[in-house]
Amino acid sequence: MTNRPAEISPQTYARIGGVLYLIIIVAGGFAEAIVRSRLIVPGNAAATAKNIMASEWIWRIAFAGDLAIYVCGVPLVLIFYVLLNPVNRNLALLAVFFNLVSLAIEGVNALSHFAPLLLLGGADYLKVFDSHQLQAIALLFVTLHAYGFGISLTIFSFVLLLEGYLIFNSGYFPKTLGVLVAIAAICYLTNSLALFLAPAFHAKIFPVILIPSFIGELSLCLWLLVIGVDVPMWEEKAKIRNLTPSPVP
Repeated sequence: MTNRPAEISPQTYARIGGVLYLIIIVAGGFAEAIVRSRLIVPGNAAATAKNIMASEWIWRIAFAGDLAIYVCGVPLVLIFYVLLNPVNRNLALLAVFFNLVSLAIEGVNALSHFAPLLLLGGADYLKVFDSHQLQAIALLFVTLHAYGFGISLTIFSFVLLLEGYLIFNSGYFPKTLGVLVAIAAICYLTNSLALFLAPAFHAKIFPVILIPSFIGELSLCLWLLVIGVDVPMWEEKAKIRNLTPSPVP
């Protein structure tokens, strides 16, 4: 008789999720707050090009950090589905779809971060352009990266809204954590919509509008890492879900 392998505890999923989430926060914070925000000079193509090429390896490390986000993000999607599907399987699955779309957009958008290195690298096939043109195109790409990131965050805000709702109603996470995650979602959505629809208003609220988002995501990360899940309550919810018959179409 073959013994059935033991299932992984939701607490283990929570701990792994906390580590992955922490990597994402650190890598994202480094790439966005330390590298791009310091090297990009809005409206000044020459200064931006000079900063990027003078700190080429830092720019490349930021790109590698973005790649780490996508690699860690995919298993984190699965972990959140495992942790939250006892509350509502359909909503947890919807969050998975939103999250994967967001990650796909971010992955394609990362090419805009890397493009200035190609444009400013002195390749022979680019000599048909003068240096000022190449610098302007490089600035265009890093500007497009910011807008692409805004599109991704628009989608991701719905991930956090769904997760906030599920966490609030879970019984094995504190309701306050669900509220903080939902507030993070609203701030992300407000920031992205303002970026596209009201640039002048966006300039006034950015980056302060993202502080609650940082607090909400960091709180969720640290809770998973340090406290984790109320396992008996999770198991009870999972058991109830498994015993509930599926609706007949």
